[in-house]
Amino acid sequence: MNSKYLLLLFTLALFTQTFSQTWSESNIPESPSRYDDIFFLNENLGWAADGWGYNVFKTTDGGDSWEFQFNSDGEYLRNIEFLNADIGFLGTLTPNFYKTTDGGETWNVVNIPGVEAICGMSAASETTIYGCGAYFQPAYIIKSTDSGESWTFMDMSAYADALIEVLFVDELNGYAGGSNENGGIVLKTTDGGMSWTEIYNSNIPGEMVWKLQILFSNPNVMFGAVESFEPLNGKLIKSTDSGQTWVSRDVPDPYIQGVGFVTENHGWMGGHNSGFLETFDAGETWIDTGFGSSLNRFLIFDGNLAFCSGRSVYKYADALSVNDLILEKGEDLSIQMGPNPTDGILNALIDFKRNDHLIVTLFDESGRKIQQLLRETISNKGKRKYQFQLPEKPGIYYILFHYDLGYQSKKIIKK
Repeated sequence: MNSKYLLLLFTLALFTQTFSQTWSESNIPESPSRYDDIFFLNENLGWAADGWGYNVFKTTDGGDSWEFQFNSDGEYLRNIEFLNADIGFLGTLTPNFYKTTDGGETWNVVNIPGVEAICGMSAASETTIYGCGAYFQPAYIIKSTDSGESWTFMDMSAYADALIEVLFVDELNGYAGGSNENGGIVLKTTDGGMSWTEIYNSNIPGEMVWKLQILFSNPNVMFGAVESFEPLNGKLIKSTDSGQTWVSRDVPDPYIQGVGFVTENHGWMGGHNSGFLETFDAGETWIDTGFGSSLNRFLIFDGNLAFCSGRSVYKYADALSVNDLILEKGEDLSIQMGPNPTDGILNALIDFKRNDHLIVTLFDESGRKIQQLLRETISNKGKRKYQFQLPEKPGIYYILFHYDLGYQSKKIIKK
């Protein structure tokens, strides 16, 4: 047998063995959807927010065990962030925004006029925290400099249609990710959010920048996850100069959302439809590890310790072993459409299992956004009927349904 081929087999076997000793599933109740967010103050103390499970859990031993703390009574839990071991904040996909001052034992609603949901948060110092929303529009940022006692609301409609992520280096310098009418965007501020500059645009309408990461070992290196839609691929974007220039690489999942790198070249991505997709060459090639499900938030401490939220909470550490069970995707939205092919009128019946949000967008065969057909807040569960008018031109179209749990893309033929 060829010696190079033997070396390749040995390398692959070593990789498989090494990987099986790193990412592991923590001992937390399985989510009916996914843990949309996690936050760790240190290697031991952390919290997890379970989206459609409506629960907050806390760990004091690095994820070996989890304690139930809070149920939001039907409000989708979007993200969670703490300033210290006592003061923390919980964002939902409703106007209700929560604060705790006792480490998560009790939570109280904070009313901030203009807020429809909080999709992202970032603590910039021991007293300053930023938040943003919403993926289902509109775009705004909230800011507190007194540990959440008071808040400033900033309308971001001049820069974005939707915001999903904020990431601050300090009280003045930070980034925001989302979308505008031209595509997925990254914004940068150097004055604490008073003004913003667009530093990246995917230039494909309908795409969104979902998560951002600054490499722990080099603050000039940044990564972003660009969520796209079928038939296009999602993207990894990378900058080595604090966002002045970017390189984009395709990722084999349109609905990519999470991004986490331990070196400039070695990292993982994932989304509602994928587990850990791994690269060793900064996105030139990808390996589907077959592990994990519905990934969203990566927290990278260093090259030997990281956490990730998804259908479970996952931990990257040499000391833990992997449960190799491949998890199934959670409950999805039932969408019936017809007729297909159609003369131009398309009917849809959607069965909502709980309160939700819905954005419906029409794209052509090449992935060009034509128009947003619908934006709606669903206040009651049950079946709803919709009717959409397609363009006059015959051809192939895609309709993207974006809701709290994920996405569905439907291929439609216009006769």
